[in-house]
Amino acid sequence: MTVESGGPAWRWALAAVSATVFCVQLDAFALNLALPGIGRDLGAAGGGLQWVVSGYLLAAGALMTGAGRLGDLYGRRRLLTAGLAVFGGASLVCALAPSLPVLVGARVVQGAGGAVAMPVGLALLTNACPPGTRARIMGRALGIGGVATVCGPYAGGVLTEAVSWRAVFWLNVPVALVAMGCAARAGESRDTTAPPSVDMAGLVTATGALAALAVLVDRGQLWGWASGRSATTLALAVALGYVFVRHERAVANPLVDLALFGNRPFVALTAAGAAANAATVVLLFVVPLALQGPWRLSATGAGAAFLAPAAAMALAGPVAGRIRTADAVRVMAAALVLGAAALGGAAMATSLPVFLVAVTGCGAALGIAGALTLIATQAVVRPERAGEASGVTKTVITTAAGLGVALSGPAAEARSSAAVTAALMAAGGCCLAGAALLVLTRRRPGGSCGGHSPTDGCPG
Repeated sequence: MTVESGGPAWRWALAAVSATVFCVQLDAFALNLALPGIGRDLGAAGGGLQWVVSGYLLAAGALMTGAGRLGDLYGRRRLLTAGLAVFGGASLVCALAPSLPVLVGARVVQGAGGAVAMPVGLALLTNACPPGTRARIMGRALGIGGVATVCGPYAGGVLTEAVSWRAVFWLNVPVALVAMGCAARAGESRDTTAPPSVDMAGLVTATGALAALAVLVDRGQLWGWASGRSATTLALAVALGYVFVRHERAVANPLVDLALFGNRPFVALTAAGAAANAATVVLLFVVPLALQGPWRLSATGAGAAFLAPAAAMALAGPVAGRIRTADAVRVMAAALVLGAAALGGAAMATSLPVFLVAVTGCGAALGIAGALTLIATQAVVRPERAGEASGVTKTVITTAAGLGVALSGPAAEARSSAAVTAALMAAGGCCLAGAALLVLTRRRPGGSCGGHSPTDGCPG
């Protein structure tokens, strides 16, 4: 699996992945507080402004599956460095964007860079970790990267008011460069059990199907779910998905081994993680807007108020890393139920302190659920196909993030208490759906990997 290594190689991999997660999370958390400033500066309304977020998510959701497997085949460190270079370069263009179309286009490219960097980074760390330490080290990486969830909102609010929303994107550039420097010192790894050839037909059909699905999730509410455009987009996604599955069954070295979807813990954790991520996006998108809207705080005040829920999310990574793989399903279900309860409490809050306590509890619960999704799914697959599994998981949860953006849309446009309440309750419904799915999951005898030790990896 590893083609070059050294004593401290895994530590450099940890630093590279931590910095990568930090960079991506910083962008996500700081940007939400900058959206009102972007709207004022570029003359964008709620619907147009939503493309700043959804354009990124569409690109990321469509490309992650292919990117994860390409990292397995051609080198995870190499692909991580390339993804970071694209992400950082696109951030520079975002900072200089003179208009909303240019900003949205750069965000799409930024999403492509993130689509490469995130899954291959997790796979690089999975293969670099010493035996028996993967979960703890990955939890540490997510926790270190999650520090961005603490400083991101405050930085976004302060920078938007004191300098400009453009400073949020300028901030990404040095962080991406630091991550690239750390990645250069990490050991390279790849899947040596497969020939280094790309399943181009699988890559094209999978990307096309995922792009169509991401567009449907993002635009379906605007078009109308029963409209002709929605029906056409759904038909295209289904047709391309069917061609993809038929091809993957026949090809000798598929882009995605379909046996992965027979791994029940992987499927259950990924699906529930999608529900958790949709709720998380609502939390990240709606709460800052609510703080500046119904609760009448300034951008700086909203950033300061959001520190507590952001810190709760940041602490979730190390906590999730200490949870045994065999307990992941049960703990994640409990976290989602608690998240739903906290969202309900926030929706019904009549004072700002109660609202902040509720969203802080929700941040902790959803943070644990999200971290468990990434850690536990890597623990139940073979390390040599870690990029493939990470790409599938990240694709599913990123596409689900588009649903979160769609649920947040009315609140972004209206900024009324009723719209915020509706969005938070919808997020709570997502949490309960994910928890129900996990409760209904029946693990096979012999442990959470269907008879395989989690440390050995399940057949993928």
